[in-house]
Parts: sequence; structure tokens; C-alpha cells
Amino acid sequence: MQRDVLLEPSEGPAFAVRRPSGTSDVVLVCEHASKTMPVALKTLGLDTAALESHIAWDIGAARVAERLSDQLDATLVMQRFSRLAYDCNRPPEAPDAFPARSEVFEVPGNRGLNAEERARRTEALYIPFHAAIDQLLDARLAAGRNLVLVTVHSFTPVYYGKPRDGHLGILHDADSRLADAMLAVSAETGLAGVSRNYPYGPEDGVTHTLIRHGLTRQIANVMLEIRNDLIAEEAGQALWADRIETLLRGALDRLDHEGGRRHA
Repeated sequence: MQRDVLLEPSEGPAFAVRRPSGTSDVVLVCEHASKTMPVALKTLGLDTAALESHIAWDIGAARVAERLSDQLDATLVMQRFSRLAYDCNRPPEAPDAFPARSEVFEVPGNRGLNAEERARRTEALYIPFHAAIDQLLDARLAAGRNLVLVTVHSFTPVYYGKPRDGHLGILHDADSRLADAMLAVSAETGLAGVSRNYPYGPEDGVTHTLIRHGLTRQIANVMLEIRNDLIAEEAGQALWADRIETLLRGALDRLDHEGGRRHA
């Protein structure tokens, strides 16, 4: 029996691509760009406040990623639906791919999902999103492009009642080339509040996209986490896009000088 589809044609595809013909070697990804819920899932039993909060999306991340895309002329792939439906920075077998609880919020519509429902969401949201990234990277590598992968996220200023004072986290998994270079540039320029693997690290299971698309192709990669109160408004989004652009351009210059960007 054919499985019911999650998304109706009127809802559009699972992903959006900005600047598909971008000339930059930077490829941007924003897995948690949207708070939009698939119509079939309604509200997952959550109220409006929860659906507007960080548990549904990375506040400000999409706007920063879009600015970076335009400033760098870099292609950006964004997920168009909420991470509550499927967290595209998690593999299908991960329990938190469909979070039943996020900090103080219970998510009733994600509790006790059976294999069929998990598969329905995976097929509608995860597979097309990551296939789009696969196709983009593979086509450009085949054309001889010297790519780097950058994912853009945001984090809350308070977590379980504890303040987070950092401004920008530069995260990596086994490949730290780009992170090392960005951290070096941040130190040289005196940019405060920048830390390695903050407020999470690979041990927290947050580097799935880097592993799937960066490590497997041996291209330099990094995950950026910006504190969301700093990018909730347009002025902050512009400021942090400019700061990250400076870090990225400086880091790529360092890697090119050292020969560290070339993939195997």
C-alpha cells in the first residue's frame, strides 16, 4: 500500500535554493531556516508561543545566511519546514530527528511515532533536502570547484536557566581546517565572544550535515552558531553577516596560502 504523502503540492518543495548559479566556492546550508509546519501535521499539539520559539526554528539564521549568500555570491540551500517536523541536522535513526521534548516544551505530536510516520516525514523532508545538497556539491566538485561547506544556525541566550555569554560558536567534527582558520582570524581581528565548539560540540550529535556532506567528500567545512538575540532584528543580522563574511574571507585566504583547502 502506498504511504500517504506529507506535503501537498500547494506547499511546495522541502527546500529552497538561493543563488543557484553562485560563483563563490562557499556553499551555505541552513537546516533550521523555517518555522512553517506541514499542513498535515497541524500544530503537533503546541501553542503559538512554542511554534514561534527556538524549538521550531533557528531564529535569525535564515536572514544571516541569505545576506551571506548575497554578499559572497554563494549558493544557499534552506529547509522550508520546521525542525519539529524533521530536524534535518539529524540522521533518520536519531531519536531527536523528531523531538518529543525540547528543553521545557513537550511535543505531543512527536510522541511515540511509529515507523511508518517516521518514514513519511523522512521521505518528504530529509531525503529531498539532503539530495539537493548532494547534487549541488557533486556537480561542482566534478567541475573542479574547490568547495567549502558552511552551515548557519542560532542558539538561545539562556538554556535551562543558565545564561550563555558567547556570541558566535565555530563548530567542527573531525575536520577542523576551516574552523581553525576562522578562529585564527577572529583572534587577529579582536572579535570578542567567539569560541570553538560552542555552545555544542560533535559529542552532542549536531554535526550530521558536516559529516554527511563535508567529511565524506573531504571538503573543508564548518558549522556556525550565532546567539539568536543578536540576530533577531535586521540590524544585527546585517552586522553578523558582515562579521562572518570577514572571518570566512580571511580564513579562506589562510587556507589557500597554506594549501589547506584542497580536497583529496
